[in-house]
Amino acid sequence: MIQTPYLLFLGDAPDMLAAKVAIGIRDWRPENAVGQYRMDGCKADLGLTDMTLAEAKAAGAKTLVIGVANRGGVISKEWKKVLVMALEEGFDLASGLHNLLCDEPDLVAVAEATGRKLHDVRVPDVEYPIANGKKRRGKRVLAVGTDCSVGKMYTALCMDAEMRKRGMKSNFRATGQTGILITGDGVPLDAVIADFMAGSVEWLTPDNDDDHWDH
Repeated sequence: MIQTPYLLFLGDAPDMLAAKVAIGIRDWRPENAVGQYRMDGCKADLGLTDMTLAEAKAAGAKTLVIGVANRGGVISKEWKKVLVMALEEGFDLASGLHNLLCDEPDLVAVAEATGRKLHDVRVPDVEYPIANGKKRRGKRVLAVGTDCSVGKMYTALCMDAEMRKRGMKSNFRATGQTGILITGDGVPLDAVIADFMAGSVEWLTPDNDDDHWDH
């Protein structure tokens, strides 16, 4: 379980689009966003309080979340300096990058030495079954788009929020790193082996009440 609240790491993001993970958390779980950490040259600004690691820790932040999806999803040397300092300051780290935290020996060593946790939300923690194709009770809405960052998740979250507001049975089912960091659960679908993708979605949207909606 990823501890909340978060300090959102924007690094040296070149624009707001690069900070889509942090933006999603700010918009949908503002209570979990203590502040933002920006490095020199950062062009993204969430409108949250800029904080040092020490200030965020004093404000109650538990986890430094890498809120940037850069080209290639890599952890730069400049970022790593901050991530090491965060571990030493007592933060856990959470990331949805393709460059996994657990694949960085120096981060693993510092985490072990400080007793902190590294959360790679793109790594499935469930052994998903092969899909069986059996009809399940309940209703499901599939949001599709022609590219990344076009609003699929926001559409699903908006529908879920409005349905709940109207007293309907509804759940948002996260299938990406931002959604998982928002809800605390889900399937990192782009990291699931193709043979198990359909099964992971069946697992994520199980049999339910006839009037229940999954998004």
